[in-house]
Amino acid sequence: MEMLTIGAFAKASRLSPKALRLYDELDLLRPARVDPDTGYRYYSVEQLEQARLVAWLRRLGMPLAGIRAVCALEPAAAAREIRAHWARVEAETAVRRDLAAFLVDHLNAESRKDTVMLELRHCARSDTGRVRPANQDTAYAGARLLAVADGYGPAGAPASSAAVEALKFLESAEPSAGSILNLLEDAVQGAHQAVRDAAGGATEAGTTLTALLLTGSRLALVHIGDSRAYLLRDGGLFRITHDHTMVQSLLDEGRLAPEEATAHPQRALLLKSLGGDTGTALGGGASTAPDLKLRDALPGDRYLLCSDGLSGVVTDDRIAHVLSTAATPDAAVGALISEANATGGPDNVSCVVADVVETAA
Repeated sequence: MEMLTIGAFAKASRLSPKALRLYDELDLLRPARVDPDTGYRYYSVEQLEQARLVAWLRRLGMPLAGIRAVCALEPAAAAREIRAHWARVEAETAVRRDLAAFLVDHLNAESRKDTVMLELRHCARSDTGRVRPANQDTAYAGARLLAVADGYGPAGAPASSAAVEALKFLESAEPSAGSILNLLEDAVQGAHQAVRDAAGGATEAGTTLTALLLTGSRLALVHIGDSRAYLLRDGGLFRITHDHTMVQSLLDEGRLAPEEATAHPQRALLLKSLGGDTGTALGGGASTAPDLKLRDALPGDRYLLCSDGLSGVVTDDRIAHVLSTAATPDAAVGALISEANATGGPDNVSCVVADVVETAA
């Protein structure tokens, strides 16, 4: 077996001698032989491939514990784990990007005034559908607040209603742009407790919640679960929420193809919700925080909030067509609910459609 000194091995593997000593101590990359008298480390040429993999994974930013797990796997399984790690990195980067954009916008706002005042023209409606015996959804639209909640479990209806009711005080709140996201986060914590109270402590009952709050010329978004928010702008439809579901996490990690998602047996399994025991229910840790974003609103924008009774059975292309062609929010809501029921209406379906318009002087 050809042996290399630690210096030669470090040069060949592009790992420093200091790093090699650390990886030895962590049982990540043991030397092939240690001189019993001098303690000097020697490595075999066969160890170079693993050392280079460790170096590449370190450059990727993978924690040492993750590297140890990857190195213990067969190549195909190691590739899947690296793909999953990078999907998590990209998701975390997206959250930091949104925060950075918010901070830049907030700080720049100190040197400018809003020149356009906006208002919402809206319609909200909830329908039981063609299959479910009762409606557990709640849809709400007010002067400043839009919300959809999709309840589940034996107390799903009171759970969704409690979540939306807990946000209605925001209609009269006048927070600054800098404090709006903190206010929303606190409001969701209050909604979480309200849902638990409404469910009588039953952990098998809970609700999703997706809401938009107009503040000046911006819309603050709060989202948890698999209800969705869409933006129609300049003819293009954009989904502005990310589903908190098992299937979406598998898609993000590359472990599931999009065409497999609709038939996946766990497609309805939530990873986050209000009130319910979803494994990562709100209050279980930092990873359970709702998604919070602040967006610029423009005259001509049309927003849709909906439960998965719509998005689960009507394609995004069809949703875009309806939103683009309906003359009013009321017409859009009616057409979207009809589309969902035309597919068989397997679930309750709730829609809120709002147009952003410039207020009259």
